Amino acid sequence: MGSDGAALSRPRPSGAAAVRQLLGASRPISWINTAYPFAAAYLLSGGGLDAVLVVGTLYFLVPYNLLMYGVNDVFDYESDLRNPRKGGVEGVVLDRGWHRTVLWAAGLSNLPFVVYLALVGTAASTAVLAVSVFAVVAYSAPVLRFKERPVLDSVTSSTHFVSPAVFGLVLAGAEPGRVAVASLVAFFLWGMASHAFGAVQDIVADRQAGIASVATWLGAGATVRASMAGYALAAVAMLAAGWPALLAAVIPVPYLVSIAPLRRLTDDECERARPGWRRFLWLNPVSGFLVTQLLIAVSLGWL
Repeated sequence: MGSDGAALSRPRPSGAAAVRQLLGASRPISWINTAYPFAAAYLLSGGGLDAVLVVGTLYFLVPYNLLMYGVNDVFDYESDLRNPRKGGVEGVVLDRGWHRTVLWAAGLSNLPFVVYLALVGTAASTAVLAVSVFAVVAYSAPVLRFKERPVLDSVTSSTHFVSPAVFGLVLAGAEPGRVAVASLVAFFLWGMASHAFGAVQDIVADRQAGIASVATWLGAGATVRASMAGYALAAVAMLAAGWPALLAAVIPVPYLVSIAPLRRLTDDECERARPGWRRFLWLNPVSGFLVTQLLIAVSLGWL
């Protein structure tokens, strides 16, 4: 009887259902956040409109995100059940019956891309790619679970988004100059601040599931203030890039302003941070648009 009940609880092996689960697990709203940094860095560093650009962009668009978020959904299942923001664009609550499918799909979809990019790259670019993939897996996988190590969780999460840009730069064979270094430092600080703020809304759910994070460690208000400091430091770092790149120093400012009203948030009311997180999600494409316009203006000699 027990085995019959378990069988009935398993999802039917429907191709359409599998696609829906895999797409949901890969967070389509976040695909551009990893593909764009790679493509932009590769092109700006001297890479051409070639097969490497296409394959690399496709890799960081879908398979990379499936590995990042799919592994997270599998091993954060207990926390996700208690998390009211799961079940939409911010992530699915992945039924146990799909866990094995997602893990296999994540691994198999990444393999050919990683092999190709390693073959066309150099030892240095492959080392960066290895760090990138390791950070994605180590964040959520059992034993390592970097996401449960306060501060390291924010460092690792930021690596997820900055490392594709570093990979694009190194793959193109560019020597990092002042603009590149300042931009990457600013991007990294922005990523740490964003991760820390994102963890605030999950404080109660994470504590109920026995999961540690930078937010459960610092507390809601202190984490928001740390995120504000991170955004401010990101803006300062961009100023070091010199004209005209320093214009991008305005990008972190709306993020800082958006979360400032929550700087005295208590742990019990952590879910009040959700509207701030939704604003963050919509600020991202706006920021990407502004960065793109700046890059176009510089390339055309308007600045």
